[in-house]
Formats: sequence, structure tokens, C-alpha cells
Amino acid sequence: MPEDEAHLNGHSKRLSDERTPLLKHPPPPATSNAAPEALDADQAQSSPPSDGHTGPNQSLTWIRGIVVTLALGFLIFLQATNISLLTTTQSAIAGELDAFEKTTWFTSAYLIAMSALGPLNGKLASVFSPRVCIFASTVVLAIGSLLSSVANSFETFIAGRSLTGVGASGIFTISIIIVLELTGSKNRGLAIGVLNSGYTCGVAVGATAAGALLGPIGWRALFWMQAPIALVGGTLLLLAIPSDFTSGKKEVSDEESNVWQRLARLDYFGALTLTASIVLLLFALSSPHKIPILPIILSAVVLVTFVLNEVYLASDPVIPIALLKSRGLLLTCLGTVGYMMARWSVLFYAPTYALAVRQWTPATAGSILIPTNGGFAIGGLMVGWLHIRRKGSFYIPSVVVYALFPVTLVALAALSTELSSPVLYVLVVFACGAVTGAALNYNLAHLLHLTPSSTHYIATSLLATFRGFAGSFGSAIGGGLFQRKLYTSLTDGFAEEGLRHREDLVRRLLGSPALVEQLGGAEREVAIRGYEDALRTLFLAGAGLALLTVFVQAGTGWRAAKEESEVVPVPAEDRRTSTRDDDE
Repeated sequence: MPEDEAHLNGHSKRLSDERTPLLKHPPPPATSNAAPEALDADQAQSSPPSDGHTGPNQSLTWIRGIVVTLALGFLIFLQATNISLLTTTQSAIAGELDAFEKTTWFTSAYLIAMSALGPLNGKLASVFSPRVCIFASTVVLAIGSLLSSVANSFETFIAGRSLTGVGASGIFTISIIIVLELTGSKNRGLAIGVLNSGYTCGVAVGATAAGALLGPIGWRALFWMQAPIALVGGTLLLLAIPSDFTSGKKEVSDEESNVWQRLARLDYFGALTLTASIVLLLFALSSPHKIPILPIILSAVVLVTFVLNEVYLASDPVIPIALLKSRGLLLTCLGTVGYMMARWSVLFYAPTYALAVRQWTPATAGSILIPTNGGFAIGGLMVGWLHIRRKGSFYIPSVVVYALFPVTLVALAALSTELSSPVLYVLVVFACGAVTGAALNYNLAHLLHLTPSSTHYIATSLLATFRGFAGSFGSAIGGGLFQRKLYTSLTDGFAEEGLRHREDLVRRLLGSPALVEQLGGAEREVAIRGYEDALRTLFLAGAGLALLTVFVQAGTGWRAAKEESEVVPVPAEDRRTSTRDDDE
């Protein structure tokens, strides 16, 4: 994944007598830009594959493979639960910390750190090895979880959530590195589908389990109990992954082998300016009232600084600007951001509908994510198992599933009422998840077709990074839109009913959907109508955004990348005059 592009032109050498492949495939033929794949003893004389598939870059014994698979599954599941558990616990947390108008940041702080630091974590994995980095990430996640559990103020809680996001960023990024290293092209779609399934199961179970456990153990225990689980998973990976397992080639020059020199080349300023730009933008757009202009202006200034740093100063950019000149890659990343922003609106606010409009219990409200995430897992696994079993273009399937998605959001907007059929609502959220799972698997497979094989680690890293950005944008921007509409509807509704001096009630309803159940009479009716209006506005806005992404994905094209047009790093002193277009 994100490693120096120069490293991507070689493969690691492995000792054939130490281990067998986790997934056996014949190795690809060597090219002028890549060292031959290591072979098992029984494959040493085999000819290049006739079906055009490539084998795994590295391999593990079956015992190590099982341990790594289970540990990765637990960690992916754990970091995914941190996204959704706030949907059913935010009312309790907001009440205790008196942060009703700031609840969008409960999840945004976690997702911003998780997405913005993805590329940097991938580069660190090339310096210290994936096993060390993922163990360190579990330690950071554990510390963040403990800090969140003891927080007595909004600021301390957000600091803990941010730290948890830093750890989760390393877990998710390096998990993808490990999966890509251990799978060949034939089963890569299925493997990514399994990884996505673990992620989405965590999102579904997180909301349900948190809602069920909130009463018996309280919200603080939901955070501190994550620490020992994370440390156990990280320790197992540290022991199970061999010390010579790498993110890229093993044989490097003396200069490259110096850890301190490689650390010095990392683009810390780029990571800082990128994160600052995102935080400023989301701070403005998540406002529950009027959107402030100054943070948006500052965000634009910092973003320009980030781009100039990446183009002219950074020797090892966080996001390789040259690679984004590829039309297919750029549009795939942008389409994924818009698509997943709309998707996150369902994940964040379907439980809100169940809590506020239906007045279901927190556990039951959280369970509404099970069908939509079950659909996500089924959709991704089915297309990976039945269709993505070859190399090549997946242009038409990706555009088709992209086009189905806004239809499901329009249906959700129409069904987000007190009198709609719960069964029909569940069926629609299931369909929403199924087309999303299929879309993510298809657009990844199509991206690998659009980009040279030597850049696949960078390309998939960028796609994962932009997908992470979508969660941040969806929670903050979507949350801001939802709260602004809810504030207007509640204020107007109470005024129409002649209910004056309800400012404090409006403030608490903005961050506590569970409060609706405690109301009665006209107050309850106004609150329900307010949530219905806000949900309808949010889902229709998501449908409009999703429709736009159909055209963005269609613009990626279907022409395969030419291996001779591999993207190579451009020296800093030559970047001013570089006019290279990787899409040609």
C-alpha cells in the first residue's frame, strides 16, 4: 500500500522452505521492473499461469494464517464498532457531558483521525514493518479507549476519540496491506469482500450491542473494555506475522535501510496540513445553526498549502499528486467520497429514526443496522465470489450498482415517517446495503484494471483514504445539515403550537433522539414531525449526491492501463516542469 513508488517496482524474496502460501496461485512472470516471485518447492519449475492471474506476493504457514485471519477479524470488528456505537449511546453521553449541540463530533473526531492518517500509517509500515505498526496501533487505540471512558468533559472525550481514531487508522490501513500481500488476483475480490464484511458486521453489531449494554453497564464501560481486546489482538499479530514480512520489497540500499533516514523523509507537514484543512472545513459545515465563513476560508488556505507542499517540497508525499493525474483513479476516489457520504447518512441516522420517530429501545434501534450491513456483506461477497474472478474491466457493473443506490435513498426518505411499514423500511435498508457492498467491490476491481500493476498499492491506499474521508464528511456535513433542519423544524413547530420558551428543549433534542419518548402531548408531536422533516431532507440530499456520483464513476472509463506507463516518483526539483499524465 502506501510506500515509495520506487519500492513498488520490486517484490519481496521469500524462503521457499519456511512456509507455504495461504492462498496458492502460480506466480506471475518476472518483468524488467519486478523481481521474480518466490516459489514453493513444488512450484519451482512451473510455467507462467495460462489464465493471466497473478499469485500472492507473500505467504504464511496455515497455522500462522489462521491466527492472523482471526486476529485481524477481531481488530477490524472492534474498530468498526467505534463508528456505530455512538448512534445508540450519544443521548446518554451528551446528557452527562452537556454536549447536546456537539454530538456530531463524537463520531467525526474518530473518523477524521482514522482517514487523514491512513497514508502516513501505510508509509510507516514500510519503515517498521506491518507487524510492528499494527501492534503499535492497537496500543494507541487502547489508550484512546481508556481516555474516552474516564472523560468528564466534552474536550477530554473528543481527545480520547481522536486518539482511538489514530489507532484505528493503522489497523485498517495495514490490514489491507496484509490482505493484498497474501492473496492473488483470482481471490482478491473475495478477500476484500470478507474484509469489508468484517468491517460492516462491526458497524451493525456495535450499535445493537451498545444499545443493549447501555443500561446494565453504562457507556463508560463500553469504551474501557475495548482496551484489553485490542491489546490481545495486536499481540497475536505481532507473534504470528513473521519478522521478515514486509510492505514491498525487502532488499533495499544501505541508505534506504537506515530507519532514521526513512523516517525523516516522511511527509509529516503534509499530514498535519491535510488534517487541519479537513477539521476546519468540517467544523464549519457541522454547525447546527448558521455556517461560519472564516473556518472555510482558513481551510482553503491550509489546503492550498498542503497541495504546494506535496507538489514542490515533500520528498515522500502523503498523497502522491502525480498519481492523481490519472483520470480513472481521481474520479474513482471522488466518486467513492460522494457515494459513501450518502451511505453514511443511512448508517448514522437509520437508528435515529428508530429512536426518535418510532421510540424503539436503544438495542432495537441499533438492530436496524443489521439488515443494511447484512446486505452490504452479502452484496460484496456475492459479486466477489460469482463475478470478480478475472482481471479486466468492470465498468458496466460498477455504473449499474451506482445508479441503483440513489433509488434506495429516495425510498428511505419516503418511508421515514411514524406511519410507514417497518417491514418495508427494513427491506429498503437491506437493499441499500447490498448495492453498496457490490459497488465498493466492483469499483476496486475496476480501479485495478485502470491503473498499472506497479501502482496498485498506492492506488488502493488512496481509495481507502478517500473512503475514510467520506465517513468524516458524512458524519460532520450530514450531521450539520440534519441538525440545522431539525432546529428549524422544532423552532417553527413549537411556535405554531403556541409553546413558548422551549429553547432548552430544542437544544437537548438536537443531540438526544431518545428524549422524544419522554415527551407528551403537543411537544411530542412537534418533536416527531421535526425528526421526520430532518430525516427526509437528509436522505433526499444524499440521493442527489449519490446520483451525481453515477456520472463521476461513468467518467472513469474502461480503458486498461499500460504497464509501460507506470507512475514513478518525480524528483522535487523536476516537479515544476512535469506534465506527465498517467491516464495516457
